[in-house]
Amino acid sequence: MSNEHKADPGQYTVSYRSMDAFIAIAFMVTASVVMWDSVNVGASWASDGPQAGYFPFYIGVIMFISGLGVLLQSILTKKPNLNTFVEKGQLLSVLQVLIPTAIFVALLPYLGLYVSGALFIIMFMMWIGKYNIIKAASVGLIVSIVFFLLFERWFHVPLPKGPLESALGLY
Repeated sequence: MSNEHKADPGQYTVSYRSMDAFIAIAFMVTASVVMWDSVNVGASWASDGPQAGYFPFYIGVIMFISGLGVLLQSILTKKPNLNTFVEKGQLLSVLQVLIPTAIFVALLPYLGLYVSGALFIIMFMMWIGKYNIIKAASVGLIVSIVFFLLFERWFHVPLPKGPLESALGLY
C-alpha cells in the first residue's frame, strides 16, 4: 500500500524523500554533538569503570549509524517516495502553533516563565482562538498567577523568573 497523495498545483512544499534526508542529517548532527561532548567528559573505560561519557558516546554512535542508514536509503533508493509530505495549508496550521511556541521559548530567559507564559496564552488565544484582548489577558494572567502560587508558594519549586517578579519582590 503506497502513500498516493498528490498535492494540488501550488500546494506542494516538500517530498517524503526530502524530509527523510533532512531528518537523517539532523539526527546525525545531534549524534555527532553527543559523541563530541562524550569524548570531552571521558568516553573510555577507566580503572574504576566507565567514564561519564562512555555510554552516551556509544548511544551517539548508534544514532549516527541509524541516521546514515536512513540518509543512504533516501538517496539511493530506486523508487523514492516523491509524494507531498505536507501541503501548504497543513504547514500553515503547524506554523500557527510553532511560531508562538518559539517566541515563548525565546522570551523565557529574559522575562521568566510566568510572564512569558501569560504572553503565550494571550497571543495564542487571540491569534488562534480569535478571543478579544480582555478574555485573553484575563485567562493569561489568571493562569500565570495560579501557576506562580502553585509552584513557588505551595510546592516550593523555583522556576525561572524575570524582571517583573524581581521588581515585585517575589523571589
